[in-house]
Amino acid sequence: MFVNWTDIVVLVSKLTFNRIFNLLKIANSYIWSRLSKKPVISGLPVSIAIEPTTACNLRCPECPSGLRSFTRPTGNIRQRTFKKVIDELSVRTCYLTFYFQGEPYLHPDFFDMVKYAARRNLYTATSTNGHFLDESGARRTILSGLSRIIISIDGIDQSTYESYRVNGSLEKVLAGTENLVFWKKKLKSVTPAIIWQFLVVRPNEDQIQEVKTLAKVYGVDKVAFKTAQIYDYKEGNDLIPSRQKYSRYVLQQDGTYRVKGQQLDHCWKMWSSCVITWDGKIVPCCFDKDAAHQLGDLQHQSFKEIWHSKPYQNFRSAVIKARSEIEMCQNCTVGTRVWA
Repeated sequence: MFVNWTDIVVLVSKLTFNRIFNLLKIANSYIWSRLSKKPVISGLPVSIAIEPTTACNLRCPECPSGLRSFTRPTGNIRQRTFKKVIDELSVRTCYLTFYFQGEPYLHPDFFDMVKYAARRNLYTATSTNGHFLDESGARRTILSGLSRIIISIDGIDQSTYESYRVNGSLEKVLAGTENLVFWKKKLKSVTPAIIWQFLVVRPNEDQIQEVKTLAKVYGVDKVAFKTAQIYDYKEGNDLIPSRQKYSRYVLQQDGTYRVKGQQLDHCWKMWSSCVITWDGKIVPCCFDKDAAHQLGDLQHQSFKEIWHSKPYQNFRSAVIKARSEIEMCQNCTVGTRVWA
């Protein structure tokens, strides 16, 4: 596993006294909740994910944005909603992800939002398909103060790449990476950490070594190999890798598949983080892609009210009593990235 020490130093630099104290309170709440089987919450989330937009330029086959299969409303987050969250949480929250569903760079105020969070000393990260990193986009990314950028690159040739990233252009992704590396050096910036994320599926599983070699050529900081979440996995799927190390699913004797690992009745994310949709709804984690478990609405409540509310506590209680009965948890595995 390659460790990017510069990235770690940047993250540690965000740890103020208030944020460390908040982390200790959250950790204590989580441990006590597990031991007592009763949800206790003290403090505010250590990290949050905010959804800039549900729009996307690609049509990836296992993505609600790509499939246009949402039942919830779609749109862009308003600056007012975004700033309300940051103003309320930035003293104690450390890590902000600009991503849930959709392509973040399609939001017209994306760079302004990153700058707003960076000025409050938050560690900021985003995940992108890499199609909007032309000279201007790359330069503005560096100047925004973004701490980390994850670029999806799921093949080393166009045919393999577009088998998952439908309507995507590998040439644009590679050119965008070059632009980022160039402007990072040109502006003498230590951020963002540039990470290629390789979603391992059957069509590209034989290109793992090649993408590591290609990453060195392009000068990225790290390559992350991510296992793919498949919605209809039980009867098998052409995207499930044959290499077990890179699969979330295990083939059983009867020819069906099950999720790898054991479903345990606890989840750190329910105490340490949450997701905020573009229209201000709070959902428990990134597996709730269609926002089926809405725990509050920032249009009518403060974040703190929602975080400590009865609906949120009831959901935490359900997790520590019978997590396997919660539908969105049934396709969840611990550790979706494999470092190699």
